[in-house]
Amino acid sequence: MSKAIALAQAAGEANEVPVGAVIIDSNHNVVATAENRRERDKDPTAHAEILALRQAGQAIQNWHLNNCTLYVTLEPCPMCAGAIIQARLKLLVYGADDPKTGAIRTVANIPDSACSYHHVTVFGGILASVCRTQLQSWFAAQRQLKQERWGDEAIKWGSRKL
Repeated sequence: MSKAIALAQAAGEANEVPVGAVIIDSNHNVVATAENRRERDKDPTAHAEILALRQAGQAIQNWHLNNCTLYVTLEPCPMCAGAIIQARLKLLVYGADDPKTGAIRTVANIPDSACSYHHVTVFGGILASVCRTQLQSWFAAQRQLKQERWGDEAIKWGSRKL
């Protein structure tokens, strides 16, 4: 998880939401590392988990990742949860819960739902306070930058109905 946290830090420094992901194989070898890249790649699917799953498939030359473990700093969203099921991961370990879009345990439970044909073991809350603080600090800094750049207009614009 510490490697995923370091990747998340790098993502935040690159003006991305700070989420990092690491995949290891059954021998505890790192087969993939990724950080959020949506802004840099102009790609809505460039979440750390998706990028790591793609990289792991290439590394082991198989899309079945059933002997792999994914470590990620934030509870996966519905897209990533679906990809985790599709990849048939053995184990998912995540840091902070996501109260807005968490699709593993918080808002939805895709792995244990009727639409999931694969069971993935999940451990959530691993180094949660570190992961949560990292995210909260980044979002607070983004709000501060927006306020400095746009002043009160940023607050007014955010509340307007279009």
